[in-house]
Amino acid sequence: MIALRVRAESWPVRGHWTISRGSVTEIDVVVVELEAEGAIGRGECRPYARYGESVESVIAAIEPLMKEIAGGLDRQGLQRTLPPGAARNAVDCAFWDLEAKRAGHRVWQLLGLSPPKPVATAYSLSLDTAEAMGFNASQNADRPMLKLKLAGSDDLARVEAVRANAPHARLIVDANEGWSLDDYVNLAPKLDMLGVELIEQPLPAGQDGVLATLHRPVPICADESCHDTASLAGLAHRYDAVNIKLDKTGGLTEALKLEDAARAQGFTVMVGSMLSTSLAVAPATLLAQNAAVVDLDGPLLLARDRDHGLHYEGSLVYPPEPPLWG
Repeated sequence: MIALRVRAESWPVRGHWTISRGSVTEIDVVVVELEAEGAIGRGECRPYARYGESVESVIAAIEPLMKEIAGGLDRQGLQRTLPPGAARNAVDCAFWDLEAKRAGHRVWQLLGLSPPKPVATAYSLSLDTAEAMGFNASQNADRPMLKLKLAGSDDLARVEAVRANAPHARLIVDANEGWSLDDYVNLAPKLDMLGVELIEQPLPAGQDGVLATLHRPVPICADESCHDTASLAGLAHRYDAVNIKLDKTGGLTEALKLEDAARAQGFTVMVGSMLSTSLAVAPATLLAQNAAVVDLDGPLLLARDRDHGLHYEGSLVYPPEPPLWG
């Protein structure tokens, strides 16, 4: 019999973290533990208000599973019991961790994958003034890729400042739905001239149909518009890439399916995560092995991380060790 435990935790951000929707100085996460025969599997999710989630709503969705899991609900049954989202993600990843620990193997072995290798992650710059973002870029100019959080107003000055202070870094930008159509039309060709390689979610999800009719000098990546495999059909001709995040797919199980389906349909694959601890990011390192763009720097943006957290060497993130996950 498998026992389920769930709890909320808060973790401090290093300084503050700002995107187009607001700023935080700490993050709230939900941790799930599944225990059986002395083995414990763990998973973490970050409830996200943008998707109608809160710590309370996620815990309320998970708690009724205690009896169902004790009665035999497994990882495959979970996919039918909970919808895609943060709650299912925490439980799904805990199932994977538990399966690996009970089998005495790693998750990548259970999946029949090659041993995972370190991957280079983008390093994200919080939304700020052009001057502040330029200074932040100068402190991280040796990183291979910088990701800039943008918001519409003054974005060109922000990107120019970053480019001037990190002339050799690859650049991608993320508007988090914060641009208008006029912003996109005005900024896209100028960002192309500045060497920006990817624009993430420029327009609000649900208002992005117009992208299919526009010239795209820089490839566009769907984030808030892409959740699970079912969402892919609506992205054709609008986006060139998709950002796969476990909290959106509802766990590693669906994320693996989404990754395969996205490639089959011609999308470039980006693998990202919410701002979270290493426990939430660890499963995504398996997805990231063949991704064109990796954005798994969340633990680097916290004031502290979990014991046995992911190992980073500069922008290289190493696969998790068993005490953390998988």
